[in-house]
Amino acid sequence: MLQTIKKFSLSGLIITSLLSGCQSADQAPCDATPVTVKAPEAETTTLKQYIEANRINATADARGFYYTIQTPGTGPKPTVCSNVTVNYSGQLTTGSTFDSGSGVSFGLNQLIVGWQEGIPLIAPGGSITLYLPPTLAYGAQEQPGIPANSILIFKIDLIKIN
Repeated sequence: MLQTIKKFSLSGLIITSLLSGCQSADQAPCDATPVTVKAPEAETTTLKQYIEANRINATADARGFYYTIQTPGTGPKPTVCSNVTVNYSGQLTTGSTFDSGSGVSFGLNQLIVGWQEGIPLIAPGGSITLYLPPTLAYGAQEQPGIPANSILIFKIDLIKIN
């Protein structure tokens, strides 16, 4: 049953190539053009208020998310077209964990935009916490354990680029 839950949870992270802006491997090869999706001002303002109210020491990214690099890692950084292996946990701003995984591998171009933009900030061996506004996560789409329009917090360890 735990394996079924993990598969279901991981599938929650995968989104269609329509949101990623990069084509799937079945179609044309992915180009490493960085993702340029930017969150609307209302979402970035709400996220900034959360960061400030909780006295979180995080860096604001021009695309509308915040991040804290615990460890930068070493070596080359992944691109949106990289396949990576990570350990991660995802939480709501209430502190409730909605998903986690260890040693999970996937193509970044298959994931939510916030991961496509945030994971390339670190190299293998690195750790990052991403604070994502809804537009860079699941937006208005409710997911299992995730209400629509939620700010999401991901703690991610980049194990390796495959």
